[in-house]
Amino acid sequence: MDVLAVIAQKGGTGKTTLAVNLAVAAELDGRAAAIIDLDPQATASSWGDRREAASPVVLSAQPARLESMLAGARRGGAGLVLIDTPPHAERAALAAAKAANLVLVPCRPAIFDLETVATTIDLVGYAGTPALSVLNAVPWRGARGNQAAAVIAGLGLPVCPATLCQRVAFEHASARALGVQEHEPRGKAATEVEHVYTSVCEAITL
Repeated sequence: MDVLAVIAQKGGTGKTTLAVNLAVAAELDGRAAAIIDLDPQATASSWGDRREAASPVVLSAQPARLESMLAGARRGGAGLVLIDTPPHAERAALAAAKAANLVLVPCRPAIFDLETVATTIDLVGYAGTPALSVLNAVPWRGARGNQAAAVIAGLGLPVCPATLCQRVAFEHASARALGVQEHEPRGKAATEVEHVYTSVCEAITL
């Protein structure tokens, strides 16, 4: 079972959007997926509660229960587990990072997001887990994505070669408790999620 921790010390970076869409992508790829929601705001859990499909399973938990939840997911046959973490919560983020095969650090190409990446890198460094930044909400025109990728790479954090652009499909899919691949299978957002999922799977096996 592979475990991905989605961590960013700033709110609004797209952690939950990334987690739920990668979980759906895994299910469409034939891998049973689960999301463990450590965020007290319970955004992923709310998405799961509103969802008509039985999978991916979304479980709300406290950091102290993380190991037990992961053991349960393993017994239940999960092939991929994503841990959605809260911002400004080092204890939860560190526990998730230590339990993961790979840490995903979502980041928008905005100065406030980029300024907090170094803090997240430091936290992940304590866990000793490989990490990969995923650029999110990138304008589909202009060079901001490339500029942000250069800044993050300069901090020593590898950047996923695939990015998620700023597309309304993500909002519409979330409102329907779907992944974008379910909401608009042939859309550009769905293609972007597929490419990110493929890149993340490749990173796990490195």
